[in-house]
Amino acid sequence: MRRSSPSPELGSAAVEVLVLGVLLLVPLVYLVLTVAALQSAAFAAEGAARQAARSIALATTDAEGRTAAESAVTVALADWHVDPAAAELTVRCSPDPDRCGTPLGTVDVRVRVAAALPLLPPALEIDAPATVPVDARSVQRVSMFAASP
Repeated sequence: MRRSSPSPELGSAAVEVLVLGVLLLVPLVYLVLTVAALQSAAFAAEGAARQAARSIALATTDAEGRTAAESAVTVALADWHVDPAAAELTVRCSPDPDRCGTPLGTVDVRVRVAAALPLLPPALEIDAPATVPVDARSVQRVSMFAASP
């Protein structure tokens, strides 16, 4: 038996599901992309700091150690697809700040990465920051048998 007048709500459930699905799915996808970008930057910064500290602590000269540390940071960032220009490397040595190879000294390396938020065009002028700073620190002790220059 056919109805003489169709209901005005016929087919509206499909439209509601589609609209609500898009409204809920888009922020969820953006959240997942943002968390993935921040996690990538955190892993890159941590790996870069660790390898840079090891490179300096094991080097025979300061110049060689700093060159190896910069190379290690570049490689670690490239592994996680993080732009090396967005990173800042800071090295502190103790007890002598000018000589990192002092036996039983410590090398303190900090890597700061500016993690870019996904899907934000650089030309967009907004008051909110387009990057999130991610810091990592690693401290490595120099061997007591290291050759002091």
